[in-house]
Amino acid sequence: GVGMGMTAPVSITAFPAEDGSFQQKVKVSLRIPNQFQDNPPCPTDDSIKIEERQAMTIYSTQFGGYAKEADYVSYAAKLKAALGSDAAYRKDFYLCNGYDPPMKPYGRRNEVWFVKE
Repeated sequence: GVGMGMTAPVSITAFPAEDGSFQQKVKVSLRIPNQFQDNPPCPTDDSIKIEERQAMTIYSTQFGGYAKEADYVSYAAKLKAALGSDAAYRKDFYLCNGYDPPMKPYGRRNEVWFVKE
């Protein structure tokens, strides 16, 4: 019964297929606002889970516009190429992050994160 509003970023965990596209399975994560961090309200929908995201070091790239799956896949490939073969990061998933509400037409910010191993 508690409304929390939208938070940023909206984070989608993508599990890439062999060709780099997203598998059907994705996980969408929303940050719980500061005032609810110590005692978050319990979800009433069984498909919603509260998870604690551990601290992480990431490799990141940023881009603008209204991001689609193809954009995230493209920028993930560019980030992979920029890192080369020496960087150690998780290959089984990456994070796609959007920071803006849908009605914001200009100055949009999106990021792709690879989690350092």
